[in-house]
Amino acid sequence: MKKILIFLSLMISGNLVMSQEKMTPETLWSLKRLSVIGVDQAQNYIYYKLSIPNIENDNFDSEYYKIPLDGKNPIRISENRAELIGKKISPDGKYELFHQPVAIEKIKAKDKYEELPKANAYVYTDLDIRHWDTWSDGSFNHVFYKVKGYSDANGIDIMAEEPYHSPQKPFGGAEDYIWGPEGKYIYYVSKKLKGKSYAQSTNTAIYRYSIETKETVNITQDNKGYDTQPQFSKNGDLAYLQMKKDGYEADKNDLIVLSNGVKQNLTAQWDGTVASYKWANDGKRIYFTAPIGGTIQLFEVDFPGKKRKMPVVTQLTSGIFDIKSIILEKDNKLYVTRTDMNHAAEIFAFDLKKESFEQLTHINDEVYAQIAMPEIQKRYVTASDGKKMLVWVILPPNFDENKKYPALLYAQGGPQSPLSQFYSFRWNFQLMASQGYVVIAPNRRGMPGHGVKWNEDISKDWGGQVINDYISATDVLAKEPYIDEERIAAVGASFGGYSVFYLAGMHENKYKTFIAHDGVFDTRSMYGTTEELFFVNHDFGGAYWETENKDAQRAYHDFNPITHVKNWNTPIFIIQGGKDYRVPIEQGLSAYQAAQLLGVKSKLLYLPEENHWVLNPQNALVWQHEFFNWLKETL
Repeated sequence: MKKILIFLSLMISGNLVMSQEKMTPETLWSLKRLSVIGVDQAQNYIYYKLSIPNIENDNFDSEYYKIPLDGKNPIRISENRAELIGKKISPDGKYELFHQPVAIEKIKAKDKYEELPKANAYVYTDLDIRHWDTWSDGSFNHVFYKVKGYSDANGIDIMAEEPYHSPQKPFGGAEDYIWGPEGKYIYYVSKKLKGKSYAQSTNTAIYRYSIETKETVNITQDNKGYDTQPQFSKNGDLAYLQMKKDGYEADKNDLIVLSNGVKQNLTAQWDGTVASYKWANDGKRIYFTAPIGGTIQLFEVDFPGKKRKMPVVTQLTSGIFDIKSIILEKDNKLYVTRTDMNHAAEIFAFDLKKESFEQLTHINDEVYAQIAMPEIQKRYVTASDGKKMLVWVILPPNFDENKKYPALLYAQGGPQSPLSQFYSFRWNFQLMASQGYVVIAPNRRGMPGHGVKWNEDISKDWGGQVINDYISATDVLAKEPYIDEERIAAVGASFGGYSVFYLAGMHENKYKTFIAHDGVFDTRSMYGTTEELFFVNHDFGGAYWETENKDAQRAYHDFNPITHVKNWNTPIFIIQGGKDYRVPIEQGLSAYQAAQLLGVKSKLLYLPEENHWVLNPQNALVWQHEFFNWLKETL
């Protein structure tokens, strides 16, 4: 094994020296990954981290840098220096905010029975027993503050014995808590519900904690959906993101400002949903990112206060790229991270006057210079209901229009997540196209960036118009002379995996092979085992035992892939993570067992230590090789 790993490492380094004609899995997993840590107090430097895959050790090495705003001469720094930038110091410089887990409830048997220290049992009497990839063990994330310079052991837990999380599980971080303008208050995000209520609700709120009185106040008590990402302007106005509907995780995300006790929705009349934001330096505008037209772009909205009832939203950028995050504003420039389907994240400066970008970091240029890039086309297709649908088409490098290529219909997950110019290290379109496949990626029903209604149309209709959207995209693109209509595959993960399972039962030989990763195969068992019940309650319309509920019965019968499994007759490759509690293991295993018993050519890739994603480098390379081996064998 060690010899193989040494050879693999040498092959990767050798590939970087020799000119390459196409992207390979090994090249993809040699790319460095950039994440921004923060900026210095004077806003002269941006601090960032590079995560570098270490194939032999099956982990990631880290390097830390600071770069001046002109992008010249980045400087490598120590991890300790980088950590200082990320610290949350109070405005008066006295205190520091941080978070850590706190043991509150006795869930583990060895905590309940001290005389049985080797017992590894868990005892539950309510729901919320596991989340994402972790079983609930009685500990909760809590926010602390301490005197600056003291150890964490001297911290004060502002949530005391409350059995609630802040930051939120599973993806919340330091953005979930902030200092108030004068350092007298701490603001934090939490969903203060327990058990069944917690599992069925999205009602997070923003709480204000007084350092002086120790009192906590819910400042968003009037809203029943998500309240997240609190930020203060330099003028002391509080902004945050808000979804109104409890239980709907993909509701329209609006920008709210609380000023002098009055709340104002700045994006209420705008037909879109906000992804992330940052106050302008003058406190009179907010810059934000949002999906639009198959990309994620920069916008701004003014904050008129009481001067005008209708804030104005303006789109600042356009192009075939995604703005992933806004770092800072300085000297009429916005510093952001940006990706496209051919390039991983880099830091750019956007000139607000010239409306032009300058790339500041070039962490993977050496690799990109040695590979031929696919061509990305933006197409529009008429769906079965007459509406126009955007479809990304990614053509192989050195594309020859006189040749015929096999094609991959890509089914996006979510189901309400944008199919934009993201750069994935698993579902990587650059890599797929570089293996000689045309990628067809439709912005089907359910995706943000095409109006709120388009985004909402997928709920309670998983097997309806969205499936017709896939068929429409396939039929139109199959007519292109460069696509071999006899060699089209359908591939996808999560809701995309559901889509593959569903298509397999009704496609009438339109697709020659399928690949489904962590997909929903049986909506009934999905309801019985998934951890965030609010999601299935909303998208399926209710529980499977609600026999008078037409939406629910359609979800659990008509739109249930297992109902149509008797029609399976096409090779299918099924991938399942063992620690996926969002789409649990019985989904993939049931689908594979059905395929085997039906005599359908099938393969199972089981990843016992992976969750809904594939995060470990060696497993990721296995995934890539098995993916393309299956396509070579069956397409």
